[in-house]
Amino acid sequence: MANTKSAMKRIRQNEKRRLRNRAVRSKLRTAVKTARAAQGDGQRGAVLDAIRLLDKAVTKGVVHRNTAARKKSALARRLTAAR
Repeated sequence: MANTKSAMKRIRQNEKRRLRNRAVRSKLRTAVKTARAAQGDGQRGAVLDAIRLLDKAVTKGVVHRNTAARKKSALARRLTAAR
């Protein structure tokens, strides 16, 4: 267990951030899964929503920018292939 006040505060901060990041990551994974499923129907809105959430996750530091770029590219490729 932490001995100093600063270490205890750091533990509290890390826990808050972990929970916040988990929520963002969960929402992101759901949006990507929905976008992949909707591509058969040709729904562009779900793909755009997933791309928007990927960009937000990068801004918040939850996902690495290259990972987001790779996922966005894959979604875009699947969208154009479905047409």
